[in-house]
Amino acid sequence: MSATSSEQTPNTATRQWKLDPTRSTVEFRVRHFWGLITVVGHFDRFEGAYTVGADGPEIELTIDAASLDTGRKARDKHLRSADFFDVAAHPYTRFTSTGVVEAADGDLHVTGELEAAGRRVPLVFDAKLRNAGKEIEIEAATTVDHRLFGMTWSPLGTLRSPSTLHVKARLTGSRS
Repeated sequence: MSATSSEQTPNTATRQWKLDPTRSTVEFRVRHFWGLITVVGHFDRFEGAYTVGADGPEIELTIDAASLDTGRKARDKHLRSADFFDVAAHPYTRFTSTGVVEAADGDLHVTGELEAAGRRVPLVFDAKLRNAGKEIEIEAATTVDHRLFGMTWSPLGTLRSPSTLHVKARLTGSRS
């Protein structure tokens, strides 16, 4: 049984699963040096939820942009600067769904907006929903053109688009 099918009947209480950050990952990959090197990083602090109510499923994810880590302090400092995430002015990166449609076998088709560095970009991607007892797991990967967020600085034009985002979230449930 899917996480949403029994929850969408009228007069059913809202069901919400909260992201467990200790068992979840938010990662990114960006091609650099004319595409010859891939920079891999992750975020250490984030929260989110998967909610199913009368209007259907919703997904939200909030990331502390200052928590990014690529393994190189100088690069991380530059990524936090106004050239990229501009964490002083925009400390959070957020994804908010505008539509979630469940297909067969836990496949989700998700539309929404990703907000970073003070700009919003529409995203459309597929995700996988897995039931794990009272918990669920959602995994999604998508690409996004970081230039749409104004993230274009690169010596000699060595930064290549698109960036790849990968989220694997373990969520625990509660009834509202």
